[in-house]
Amino acid sequence: MPANKRPRRLNYAVNKKWPKTGWKVGQAVSHYKKLLQRIEFEWETKWLQNAVKIVMVKLKKYQINLNKI
Repeated sequence: MPANKRPRRLNYAVNKKWPKTGWKVGQAVSHYKKLLQRIEFEWETKWLQNAVKIVMVKLKKYQINLNKI
């Protein structure tokens, strides 16, 4: 590599990486809200119960307080 060029491959972490969880957290919260709306409309089916369990695990993983949603 010539001496006058900047080593771009060493700057990958700065140039290319970004936080990945911001979008996931927003999607989990919106999914939870949509499921609550569906439960109000359709009542509580087995499918909705299972879906809520899955979303609750995600919210717990991201440490989101359900009381503030």
